[in-house]
Amino acid sequence: MDKERYHDTLLNIKTGGSQKGFLKSIHYHPYEPTPYEALKVLFSEYSLSSRDRLVDIGCGKGRLAFYANDLFNATVVGIEMNEVFWHEAMENRTSYLAKRKKRSDKLHFYCCLAEEYEIQPEDNRFYFFNPFTLAIFAKVVHRILESAEKSPREIEMILYYPSGDYVHFLEYQTSFELVQDIPLPGLAEKNINERFLVYRLQ
Repeated sequence: MDKERYHDTLLNIKTGGSQKGFLKSIHYHPYEPTPYEALKVLFSEYSLSSRDRLVDIGCGKGRLAFYANDLFNATVVGIEMNEVFWHEAMENRTSYLAKRKKRSDKLHFYCCLAEEYEIQPEDNRFYFFNPFTLAIFAKVVHRILESAEKSPREIEMILYYPSGDYVHFLEYQTSFELVQDIPLPGLAEKNINERFLVYRLQ
């Protein structure tokens, strides 16, 4: 059994595969889950608390949500525009919770466009694995900033395989600042994008 399926089995979920067929819009990128090996590296250097509420933008079948909840008992919200993947995330939620019934209030999945998701005052961590173009990313970030103005709190944003557009936008057009750079050992040396960048709202 490969490592990806092994971790899925541990969590009692199915998150493998990639997106087949055509996308409805050039603005949204195909589904690809964050590799478990990468998540291990991220969460060995970056912690969540049980009070955190992490929003996974473009969550696919929910891999990050289940992994983070299992590890930290954090609340995780998955946002997915693809109805098929959202249904799979909901099925995974049912099977994951079969052994963790007390955590049902900590896992939420919504089928909607990221830029239409209404950011909650409790949402304080946001995860992006290049789900869409800069135009949509900018809209989502502006919604996060508006929410922070209404409900001041510490907000952090995690980018995996960060696109130069995202980085440039955050650093030059927002008050987010880079606070952590987590390269993936053995991969980042060959490809500078094999890393996680953590930005905090200043």
